Amino acid sequence: MFINNSDVHNMILFPNAKINIGLNIISRREDGFHNLETIFYPLAIRDALEVVEADQLKFTSSGLEIPGDAMDNLCLKAYHLLSKDYKIPPVHIHLHKNIPIGAGLGGGSADASFFIRLINEKFELGMEASQMEAYASKLGSDCAFFIQNKPALAVGKGDQLHAIEVDLSTYFIMLVMPKVQVSTSDAYRGVRPAKVASSLADLIKLPVEEWRVAIKNDFEPSVFMQYPIIAEIKSKLYSAGALYACMSGSGSSVFGIFEKELKLPDLEQDNKVFYGV
Repeated sequence: MFINNSDVHNMILFPNAKINIGLNIISRREDGFHNLETIFYPLAIRDALEVVEADQLKFTSSGLEIPGDAMDNLCLKAYHLLSKDYKIPPVHIHLHKNIPIGAGLGGGSADASFFIRLINEKFELGMEASQMEAYASKLGSDCAFFIQNKPALAVGKGDQLHAIEVDLSTYFIMLVMPKVQVSTSDAYRGVRPAKVASSLADLIKLPVEEWRVAIKNDFEPSVFMQYPIIAEIKSKLYSAGALYACMSGSGSSVFGIFEKELKLPDLEQDNKVFYGV
């Protein structure tokens, strides 16, 4: 018997992006992945995800073009994963894509995790956060973060999360997205794992203006060599007065943390710029 509550209306959620504050690649794992350490911080750049009960399972999208086969979308994979354990009816999933793709912002992971949250609520599955995180982790290393969607220290493959106190609400965050996409696999090929002297759990407690020296992203050196425009963006953010600037994840987006609101029209000419995120 399908779970089918006729009183449940169409539902829409707004999956948000994240940035990585620092990223240390510590060692290569036997399973081919890497042990890393990073801090995930949510950003207010959002997609829109709507789910409607339907006669058959369907996925459509609008907004930014999503590369690849639509049938491989993580939202559909999440549906099939949940349907192994719960009898949920067919749904029409519509995703309006606004979070830049290939930018290190976790947009696809957010969509999948918000889909799990939405299905859990819509069909009253009764899953707790830990259960939803377990499903999300099967879809991608950073997916579980978006279930609770709070600042977290991520270790292991990025799927082991520890709550951490980071509040940037009094700062002005600018995100710059150049017209290039960085392949995660290519980015990993350019790094050499190394143990860290100080954990990000400790470094993040430093004043933001000290992060510039203390907190790094191990992907930057090799990615900057391949895509000099990304290095140039980081440099321009610092020249404009950023307290801290860093590439997010494996790129290609770069964020800057400022004390006050400002505009940088010269960066808007060749890049997508998000202000106050």
